[in-house]
Amino acid sequence: MEWLQQLINGISLGSIYALIALGYTMVYGIIKLINFAHGEVFMIGAFIGFYAIAGWGLSFFPALLLSMAVCAVIGVVIERIAYKRLRNATRIAALITAIGVSLLIQNGVIYFRGAQPEVYPSVLQNKSFNFLGAQVSSQSILILLVAIVLMIILQFIVHKTKIGKAMRAVSYDSDAARLMGINVDNTISATFAIGSSLAGAAGVVFGIYYTKIDPLMGVIPGLKAFVAAVLGGIGIIPGAMVGGLFLGVVEAIVSALGFSLWRDAVAFVILILILIFKPSGIFGKNSREKV
Repeated sequence: MEWLQQLINGISLGSIYALIALGYTMVYGIIKLINFAHGEVFMIGAFIGFYAIAGWGLSFFPALLLSMAVCAVIGVVIERIAYKRLRNATRIAALITAIGVSLLIQNGVIYFRGAQPEVYPSVLQNKSFNFLGAQVSSQSILILLVAIVLMIILQFIVHKTKIGKAMRAVSYDSDAARLMGINVDNTISATFAIGSSLAGAAGVVFGIYYTKIDPLMGVIPGLKAFVAAVLGGIGIIPGAMVGGLFLGVVEAIVSALGFSLWRDAVAFVILILILIFKPSGIFGKNSREKV
């Protein structure tokens, strides 16, 4: 029963990683950029949800939607100011810029509100249900349902809408997409908006689940979400979902074995192993690159 309990906990944690990883994998799939500021968007989403609930008295779902909307705008602003000018620059220049934006957001939040942590208000009734001897909390069920619904909506947007078709076209060949009349700049901005909104949702869910948030909270979850994206196959949306869930379950199992101090290290060990033995990820395919 304890193993089942840890599996349930791991799925809840993994669904948060999956929501963050989707932003990494969408942006990389379009412009081949690792947006390391994505973890800070996740942090901003958590604080927006906190102030919406504690300050304005909103319930969970309005706070979630508000956080997603604000983070979508922030994602577009980051893309237009920091990344748009670097479309034709080297990848290392874009990568360094992403790290710089991450540090700027972290220290900007600390400057304006201080570094002290906040405790998320209890906005949901947390009931426990017995499932085959394991205790399943209503919050865990809600987190999983929110993640699944958002992932289904994302799949619908990517495969059934006009902007989703434009994203896939730009991802495949941006120059050909531009020749076919697709506005590449707007498509990239829409990708940042969608990915950032998912990070904002993950921030609110994380705050509800773990109750404590702070301005540096996006660093470790952001890096682990990057590991999840690489594990599933960066640039592949289903891969980010599977990678996030897998990483969450592995961390829960490591904690159950009594090695909770090693749970962060295990994520990066997985990253090293996947880069050595299957750098394309679980769902990725090896492809030749003309140089």
